[in-house]
Amino acid sequence: MTATDPALTALSQGWCALSLLHGKIESHIERALQARHGLSVREYSLLDVLSRQHDGEGGHLQMKQVADAVVLSQSATTRLVTRLEERGLLSRYLCPTDRRGIYTNVSEAGFKLLEEARPTNSTALREALDVAAENPELAPLVKAVEGLHAVA
Repeated sequence: MTATDPALTALSQGWCALSLLHGKIESHIERALQARHGLSVREYSLLDVLSRQHDGEGGHLQMKQVADAVVLSQSATTRLVTRLEERGLLSRYLCPTDRRGIYTNVSEAGFKLLEEARPTNSTALREALDVAAENPELAPLVKAVEGLHAVA
């Protein structure tokens, strides 16, 4: 394959379209969450991931797992956790079985804010997908995303 190979060009165009769709969706959701709840997309995602923890086996996530789930580095995730902890939305505690491990739980205030923000997130996502579906380059990707939702 050469750099001008049609398969590589199509692949590159597909990647650009996917990146564009992601950016449009994320910025639309970001504006809605900030305006209504004072949350960034990353903050919302972190609260959402941590809200799904449970007390059963493997129910609490280590910082590396949290970072992977919100697609951030461990250091960026730790800074984000610190900011949300300072706002009273999260709390940290030592892992009872491994004193080196630190777990993070969503506080009552964090759960309340998350529950208030979930409909905003869902509505903004739907709006962004509807707008993107009108773009012929993005419409197939929107269908793919919607198809994934139906499978889940």
